Amino acid sequence: MKLTQQQKNFIRQNEQHDVRELALKLDNGKQRELNVEFILKQISGRQTAKEKFPFFYVNDEIIYPVHLSLEQASSEATANYKVSLIPDGYKTFVDLTGGMGVDFTILSQRFILSVYVEQDPELCEIAANNFQTLGLQGFVVKNEASETFVEKMSLTDMVFLDPARRDDAGRKVIRIEDCSPDVSEIQNALLTKAKLVVIKFSPMLDISSAVRSLKKVSEVHVVSVENECKELLFLLSSQAEDTVYYAVNLNKGGNIEVFSFTPEEERSLEIPFTRTIGKYLYEPNASILKAGAFKSVAQQYAVQKLHVNSHLYTSDNQISTFPGRVFEVKEWFVPNKKNVKSFLSLTKKANIAVRNFPLSVAEIRRKTGLREGGDVYLFAT
Repeated sequence: MKLTQQQKNFIRQNEQHDVRELALKLDNGKQRELNVEFILKQISGRQTAKEKFPFFYVNDEIIYPVHLSLEQASSEATANYKVSLIPDGYKTFVDLTGGMGVDFTILSQRFILSVYVEQDPELCEIAANNFQTLGLQGFVVKNEASETFVEKMSLTDMVFLDPARRDDAGRKVIRIEDCSPDVSEIQNALLTKAKLVVIKFSPMLDISSAVRSLKKVSEVHVVSVENECKELLFLLSSQAEDTVYYAVNLNKGGNIEVFSFTPEEERSLEIPFTRTIGKYLYEPNASILKAGAFKSVAQQYAVQKLHVNSHLYTSDNQISTFPGRVFEVKEWFVPNKKNVKSFLSLTKKANIAVRNFPLSVAEIRRKTGLREGGDVYLFAT
């Protein structure tokens, strides 16, 4: 499976175009000559890769699969983060849900022998081409269902899974039991044959419920990119006792915010609630909110919470290392008619956020006439 020079030239010349419009412009002769369905898939794939995994994009020999595989694939940023989870001395690696191969490509470079397992034969063919194109060494491609492969798998250091999150009808699913493979069904075999099992789940998954469903969860990593929650990583080990949560936010420039805590600590903490608003307001990043570190973050950074359900914090001293956004408070007021009128006399544009407030952002804009944007941030809570 290789791109011809003619195909590569056409892709380069048209990769900025909308693929649907491009399909309508090609005459029948050109469509047959180029294998248009395949070419349009490559153009669409490169458009995705440019932002999501640029190390694929820069190589024009890379072949791209159907859009669904690109959609579920990890970004280059989150794949690189997974490298930090590999213990020293590990030599063998198995990816049981190979897919597009982004995670496999990056993770396999840390091992002597890596096995890519995928039940879709076309994905296996594409992966083999891409791995050779990228110069990977010490890899094996197996066209097999993960459940079948696990039964005969040799002992290995690390196993990675990214279960498919679509059912037979193509609908999105979230629960562990609805994903394929169902990790809860094969976890005993995995823990018997691997020192470390790393499983990627949707950020929509309920973490506490998943920890209860799975055995021997040593760590949960909630991973965001630029404050947008992208994936949950569950680390399983037969030696696991307590579970540690890591709230991770990957920022541009390689800066990484990491906040760790345990659910037991979070439940046992008692924190003070403020009676007034200090000079600074804090909004935790998306990973901390998803992980549920509401009291732990307040204690560690010595900030006070506004309300049990608001998840906003305040202090008089600026905490520049706080994992999230920090705002300087210019004013605060009770939202009665007089105060709102006074505020609107000086402010015509604002970024609005709602936390535990009876009105939505859209309703506040409609009632106040505030336009979106500007340097002012209005928190309604």
